[in-house]
Amino acid sequence: MKASVDSSNAACENYKDSSPRVKLESMDLPRHFQMLARYNRIANERLFERCAQLTFEEYQQQRRGSFGSIHGLLNHILLGDRVWMQRFEGIGRVTPALNTILFDDFSALRSARTDQDLRIEAFFENPPENFFSRTIPYTNNQGKEYVEEAPVAVGHFFNHQTHHRGQIHVMLSQASVQPPSLDLHRIINP
Repeated sequence: MKASVDSSNAACENYKDSSPRVKLESMDLPRHFQMLARYNRIANERLFERCAQLTFEEYQQQRRGSFGSIHGLLNHILLGDRVWMQRFEGIGRVTPALNTILFDDFSALRSARTDQDLRIEAFFENPPENFFSRTIPYTNNQGKEYVEEAPVAVGHFFNHQTHHRGQIHVMLSQASVQPPSLDLHRIINP
């Protein structure tokens, strides 16, 4: 068991960030979401790095799971992030079709993902005044009206990303590329 732990830790060395270790005992809600925004960016960087190693056929291959392929899932995650960020900024309310393909080209999708992750980090680094005490109204993809408390909506936002990255992780394990380590504690405190 020790050898596999050591090799796993060695693989994480490539992703070390110079940021100080996170201490949860003193973390408030804004700092918690800042940590998740950072985790999200690094996890996406790792995932896209591995997906870039796939052949076009493997990347597009129809697989069991949400949205049918790695390509479909990566587009869906980006779509969800854009929709929720617009809601957080108070400029979006309606949910588009969840299987919308935003980018057909992997490199364009990867670039958009990078830009979105920087936007997410910037937003949570300096959220609008009283953001976490706000409510967020929206219409879901079935036309139903909802109002969420901001902390619940943000929790869902980050959980949604993690859920679907896990599905891509499984899909990568079925392809020729070894999935990356995506554990939060090994990304935040490598």
